[in-house]
Amino acid sequence: MKFADEFRDADIARALGARIEAESGDKHWKIMEVCGGHTHTIFKYGIEDLLPGNVELVHGPGCPVCVIPMGRLDDGIAVAHEPGVICTCFGDLMRVPGSEGSLLDAKAAGADVRMAACQTGGDSQSLRVL
Repeated sequence: MKFADEFRDADIARALGARIEAESGDKHWKIMEVCGGHTHTIFKYGIEDLLPGNVELVHGPGCPVCVIPMGRLDDGIAVAHEPGVICTCFGDLMRVPGSEGSLLDAKAAGADVRMAACQTGGDSQSLRVL
C-alpha cells in the first residue's frame, strides 16, 4: 500500500479480512498488539469485528511511550530545559502530555529536544545527552 487512502478502502479491507479468514484455517490464533495506538485504531475502525472467530486479539501492556509514568516524563522535561542538555526520545513521545506540557512544548520553548533517530554533530561533545 502506497497511500493512506488505500488504508480506508472498504473493498480492500473486506478482501484482507477474507484472506485472513482463509489463511487462519481451523487453528486458534492469539495475536498481541503492544502499542496503545494500535489498540485505539483497532477499536476505532472495528478491526476486531472484521476478524474471524478463531483470531483473538490480546491487548498488551502498551509500549514504553504509552505507559510512561507522568512523573518520569515531567522529570525528563525538566532536565531538557537545563542549559547544555540534549534530550533525545522517540518521536511519538514528544507529543505525550506531562503535567505542564510535552517535550514538543519544551522544544518550542527553546529546549534542545531531538528524535532518537537524529544524529548529533561535533558540537555535542561538550553537552550532556539525556
